[in-house]
Amino acid sequence: MPDNPHSSALCETALPHRVLQLEGRDALAFAQAQTMNDVRALADGQWQWNGWLNPKGRVLALFALLRIDAQTLWLLLPDADAGALAAQLQRFVLRSKLALQVRDDLHAAGALAAPQQAAGNQSADVGGTIELDMGGDGGPRRLRIGTATAPVSTEATLAWMQADLAHGLPYLGATGTGEWTPQQLSLERLRAFSLKKGCYPGQEIVARTHYLGQAKRGLALCEADAPLAAGSEVRCDGDACGRLVSAAGALALAVLPLGRDAGALEAGAQPLRVRPLLGGLAR
Repeated sequence: MPDNPHSSALCETALPHRVLQLEGRDALAFAQAQTMNDVRALADGQWQWNGWLNPKGRVLALFALLRIDAQTLWLLLPDADAGALAAQLQRFVLRSKLALQVRDDLHAAGALAAPQQAAGNQSADVGGTIELDMGGDGGPRRLRIGTATAPVSTEATLAWMQADLAHGLPYLGATGTGEWTPQQLSLERLRAFSLKKGCYPGQEIVARTHYLGQAKRGLALCEADAPLAAGSEVRCDGDACGRLVSAAGALALAVLPLGRDAGALEAGAQPLRVRPLLGGLAR
């Protein structure tokens, strides 16, 4: 993060996040049955990290799930195609009483600044916008969702994305959708999936991996001296050992073997330095 407190990286900037709304009598029951975290644990105004898996336990979408009220949920999608996800989920609605709607009227904005009212996983209504506390050990951050559109700051958006990666929140993009299990993405650090709530798509794989100790890979935060590209192969002492899941400038998240021997890492001919992941973003 920049040392200059007046840097434009600290200003509010529009974010690419989209809102997919689930609304109706069965919205909570549907989300509980389809997503990987315990939606019923949320009270009105609370949110959690959550996701949707395929039957093989691979993450198709990762999002913040916000309970507006007993019949309304918002899925805040950092990089997933909201329309495509709505169409995929619609196939499982069947006789459930709910409607899925991409809220094109809502826009997200973020700033590396303390929330005005939101704290932890409790959202707040601030002047007609919904505010979320996205802060962690790397410093305070606030995200607001409303009908107004914030200006775009390239520097501030990059700083926001790098803060996400530094705290272990991956962007899957086209190269990572359906590729990784929650454990390979170290999503237990964000408390983004449940082992106790019961069945959901991919739950058997998630539970087996946890209870049999079969997680062999996890996230590592890497940096280089030049921009990195998501999807690039990571090599350790010349041998392929992993892949970059997400990249923002010269910072990236890689899925690498756990307990690997120390060795020279590189991706795209760029030497990589491993940095410790920051905590504090779990909700």
